[in-house]
Amino acid sequence: MKNEVIKAVREALKSLNLENIPDIEVEIPKDESHGDVATTIALNLARPLKKAPRKIAEDILINIKEAPGPFEKIEIAGPGFINFTYKKEYYIKRLEELLQKGHEFFRIDIGKGKRVQIEYVSANPTGPLHIGHGRGAAVGNALCNLLSSAGYDVEREFYVNDAGMQVKLLGLSVYTIYQQMSGNDIPFPENGYKGDYVKDISKEINDKAGNKYLSKPFEECEKVFTGFAYKKMLANISHDLREFGIGFDRWQSEKELFDKGTVKDAMERLKEKGFSYEKDGALWFRSTDFGDDKDRVVVKKDGEFTYFASDIAYHKEKLDRGFGTIIDIWGADHHGYIPRIRSVLRAFGLPEENFKVILVQIVSLLREGQPVQMSKRSGEFITLREVMDEVGADIAKFIFLTRRSDSHLDFDIETAKRESSDNPVFYVQYAFARISSIFKQAEERRIQGFRSSGVQDIDLTHLKEDDEISLIKKLLHYPMIFEGAVLSYEPHRITFYLQELARLFHSYYNKHRVLSEDNKLTSARLYLCKAVQIVLEEGLNILGVRAPERM
Repeated sequence: MKNEVIKAVREALKSLNLENIPDIEVEIPKDESHGDVATTIALNLARPLKKAPRKIAEDILINIKEAPGPFEKIEIAGPGFINFTYKKEYYIKRLEELLQKGHEFFRIDIGKGKRVQIEYVSANPTGPLHIGHGRGAAVGNALCNLLSSAGYDVEREFYVNDAGMQVKLLGLSVYTIYQQMSGNDIPFPENGYKGDYVKDISKEINDKAGNKYLSKPFEECEKVFTGFAYKKMLANISHDLREFGIGFDRWQSEKELFDKGTVKDAMERLKEKGFSYEKDGALWFRSTDFGDDKDRVVVKKDGEFTYFASDIAYHKEKLDRGFGTIIDIWGADHHGYIPRIRSVLRAFGLPEENFKVILVQIVSLLREGQPVQMSKRSGEFITLREVMDEVGADIAKFIFLTRRSDSHLDFDIETAKRESSDNPVFYVQYAFARISSIFKQAEERRIQGFRSSGVQDIDLTHLKEDDEISLIKKLLHYPMIFEGAVLSYEPHRITFYLQELARLFHSYYNKHRVLSEDNKLTSARLYLCKAVQIVLEEGLNILGVRAPERM
């Protein structure tokens, strides 16, 4: 639908003697009375043509109407919007094409094989995943699916923070409990990790090693406790993510960057390029040269690397692997870190527009509108595992994607468990399952003309009801929704669309009989249902949510 408008407007603009025809933006009006699609091109041309937008719109409209096209009506609205309404014959023809091509109908090669690296979750391996990590996982996974479907070569990555003070603190927490279990009354570390999972790790070490480390200070057995603890937690994180339907192509260890000399090499590279300097015994990165608000220390006076140094090395390593676009998905509390990392990538030659940070806001877990108490397992937060065990992975992922990622999200467990229209994922999945049930009934009644012959043998012009035309329009809007979601890196747009499509379908189903004594009408309606099912499955696949045939 978008391409038809662009083609018609582009041809019309040739008569205006423009040296350069700008990009023609096409959008779906929020108000259906404003047409099926609209363009603001007349408003965008007002300055270069030095004309009123409405006059430009009139000139465009005259030239479009001179040529035959798929439009039933073209109108000018407001200061210069041009609204397009398509002929019914166009809808039917495109619906037939959708049914013939199936999922291939939606394959838009926007990415053309460009390499994209998306890093998400990257939770410290110091405790179980919390629901905020779950939301980041859902957003990252859906974005990867979205860009892959659009023709990008996507690599999914988890960055393992296994070299910092937090991991050491986990090891010390486990060591302390190990000692306390045997009666050694040593103080628990300030800011140490609490919760049953720390006790479980301590007990496991005790079961395997017995009293072996009781007489040893932490410094002598740090590698044992820290190494065992973080690897145990990383295994748990990996397991929970798999259960959540999330996988990664690469798990990049921060410790490995140090062991391989990658961090040291990156610091040397900054020196060679003249992007670092020494001051007060420390090494500083000239990040202000690349848009940061102040220069940053990368090597401290005592020769230790800062956290920022390993982040520099990690992002340089991403560039060295040949990615043209780098996307990081972070918690909203990392907002202030964006200019710092952007300065790194600019220093190493990545254009600013090729680096994107997607922020994920916190999730408030509710039960019947009331805040849920903190978890005993984690000691301080609700774990993703607890949410999955109660509502399931599909429901959790879908609800995590019902808002913009940078918007606060209230997640009500009881609402999520209800099989009603109040539950957004149930409403969408039930639409798919309901259609599967209709097909089963059609096969049991041996209705002629459905599936036994191709769609080209079916007369879809029997679809005349306003509700049917609205449903077809919504189906044909999907490619525009998809493209907008890809270009904006916003998979939640697919979630919004699926909810609207499900609403239209349920409303249609409740008002009109799909299976009737009129075989021709029945076959046409069955194929309309098939088209709805194809689009629902397409969208749910992007969200990483199942399309069940029965519920």
